[in-house]
Amino acid sequence: MLNQSQKDFFWEHGYCVVEDAVNADELEQLKATFTEWVEDSRQHDSAFGLLSDGRPRFDIEDGHHADQPALRRVSSPEEISPSYFQVMANSGVTDAVADLIGPNVKLHHSKINSKLPKSTTVVKWHQDFPFTPHSNDDLITALLMLDDVTMENGPLEVWPGTHKGAIHSLWHDGAFTGAVSADITAKALDHRQYCTGKAGSVCLMHTRLLHGSSQNQSEAPRTLYIVVYSAVDAAPLTPSPVPSEHMGLVVRGEDNGQIRSIPFDLEKPELPKGASFFVQQKQHEADHA
Repeated sequence: MLNQSQKDFFWEHGYCVVEDAVNADELEQLKATFTEWVEDSRQHDSAFGLLSDGRPRFDIEDGHHADQPALRRVSSPEEISPSYFQVMANSGVTDAVADLIGPNVKLHHSKINSKLPKSTTVVKWHQDFPFTPHSNDDLITALLMLDDVTMENGPLEVWPGTHKGAIHSLWHDGAFTGAVSADITAKALDHRQYCTGKAGSVCLMHTRLLHGSSQNQSEAPRTLYIVVYSAVDAAPLTPSPVPSEHMGLVVRGEDNGQIRSIPFDLEKPELPKGASFFVQQKQHEADHA
């Protein structure tokens, strides 16, 4: 999937955007399934569905109602949709990830993050690795764009090169906030680059890259199918914040029976008690309002 220039860009900057990561049929099936879930959400006034740990699978943001649905998260969609499982396990997305951290690759977890028109969700700046620490950092977050992602509908924002730097704390004043400090956020906003692209594109992001996103300012949806993959020899050190029956599934290569470690220090994450980490970020904001 990736040429040498794309690989070099990824390792230098910590991300790259690749067009046509899935074919037209795969994209249409993913979009149709998500549309069904949005329609179903109209019948609910709070988070619903059930994950294996007892938390809700479908997360809705404040202001959601039948006439203006605001479904913002579907956890582990590959558990309940053959289309999402297929794209996760065997698609151009999988091939692109294997080009970077292969040949042996496994699933950690997946989810859908959506910003429907008029939604207000903001993703505060953070790195993924402190949420899902492993014995090494060969982890990639693949963000597949189910809609055209523009400057207006809340695109991913990244601070290039930060995957080579410090692992920043998500704990502040004794609370797990799911976000970096205000000082780091201010610097990130000065250095940010925007990851836009047409539907079917994928943004491949290193697990230690600082990133965030603003709210959708348009009438167009911005929905991402987000799959976190790791090298097979990266062993998870804490429970997954998004449990899946398919966690550890080898999607490329084989399990070589090895664990590879690198030196680093970080604080243990706090597992979300609500439907998603959006609840953690929102709670900290409310506590300090």
